[in-house]
Amino acid sequence: MHYHSEALITDLTAKAQSYRIQVLKMVYQAQTGHIGGAFSIAEVLTALYFHHLRLDPANPDWEDRDRLLFSKGHACAMLYTCMAHRGFFPVEELATFRQLDSRLQGHPDKMKLPGIEACAGPLGHGVAIGVGMALAQKLRMQGVKPSALSAPSGRASAGRTYVVLGDGEINAGVVWEGAMAAAKFKLGNLTAILDYNGIQQTGASADVMPTEPIADKWEAFGWHVQEIDGHNMQEVLAALDRADEVHARPSIIIARTTKGKGVSFMEYDNRWHGAPPNQQQYETALAELEEGLRAWLH
Repeated sequence: MHYHSEALITDLTAKAQSYRIQVLKMVYQAQTGHIGGAFSIAEVLTALYFHHLRLDPANPDWEDRDRLLFSKGHACAMLYTCMAHRGFFPVEELATFRQLDSRLQGHPDKMKLPGIEACAGPLGHGVAIGVGMALAQKLRMQGVKPSALSAPSGRASAGRTYVVLGDGEINAGVVWEGAMAAAKFKLGNLTAILDYNGIQQTGASADVMPTEPIADKWEAFGWHVQEIDGHNMQEVLAALDRADEVHARPSIIIARTTKGKGVSFMEYDNRWHGAPPNQQQYETALAELEEGLRAWLH
């Protein structure tokens, strides 16, 4: 059992809720952006950036860093928010989200912003790119010996690779090609986190392409699988810790989440996949999110 203090859980959960407020303001101001999937991944990204990932914002290309690939790139408003508050760029720059000449584009661009490991936009590429990065890290750590490809990998002298996926993008075949390769090379330094909120742009994910039994599928591809409540910070942190302890195969954390989490009229509604709120909707959503934040702070 991995235990994390109540103070840490409260702090990280409050951060995640405050970042939802930030994202709401960004999307409202820009009148463009993806709220639903940004809200569902809030706790996971907050746990990664403010507790789990080994990063140095002052040296974003540090060779032994952990690498986070945000494959569900359309939800980047939450990614940018976490990165800004982590120190990769000024928080004030969040106000330029999706504006002309802004570095904070509608999908993350490695060529524009420090700390972005790969461009995202075409869904499904994250696992395959992550396999390449994790394999390169493993080879570097092991002295580039082909016979060592199946040897256990560790965390001591090289970073890990993390891939954040959306449940809509796992419809893409390239995800499963990458999953097979990760198992073949026994990439114990690769962890995927699936934001399994059940809703994608055109409706329920299960109606677009049936994915259950999702855990069995990943297990059949040779991955270590955990299923958690993706809004329960204790479960998120514990799952990340457990994944670090798996050395002989890749890991996936299936985080069951709520699209539009925190705003009653946005939750479970695919219309909020990529729509900005009007003024009345913004004010109602802001009031609900602020009330949720007060509940955690008090």
